[in-house]
Amino acid sequence: MTNAETISKLNEALEKLITGYEVLQNSYEELQEKNDKLNNENDNLKEKIAFLEEEKRDLEDNVNVLQDNTEKDSGNISSMLDKIEGLLSKKSSSSIPHNTVDKEEKIEEKTNVRDSIEEIVIDSKDEHKSDSSENKIDLNRMASLLNGFNN
Repeated sequence: MTNAETISKLNEALEKLITGYEVLQNSYEELQEKNDKLNNENDNLKEKIAFLEEEKRDLEDNVNVLQDNTEKDSGNISSMLDKIEGLLSKKSSSSIPHNTVDKEEKIEEKTNVRDSIEEIVIDSKDEHKSDSSENKIDLNRMASLLNGFNN
């Protein structure tokens, strides 16, 4: 093989190496761009996950508060119903015929019932001051309805 042939073959090999390097460089740049996009997407997803986890914690806290309020309301309603049943049973267990009850006793009984109901209403209002209006019971209406039972 002559020097010219060797140089020609080396030249061809060098050109193939340069072409291969350029193709490799382009592929690397494309892969780098894709990698950058994926990293940005990954960062965005991590931020969304963190935000959703924070929202989840807030919602769980709200659920716990609502459960506590529901349990308290249930207890308060049960207590009110027990007091009302007690008041009604006191009135119905009276063995004195209705027409023989003294006027003063009637007035005193009505006053006691009214005072008890007002106490229930006031207690319940104090316990429900921070609740939303959706969860409130119309205690004044309940008191007036119970007042009607006493007439």
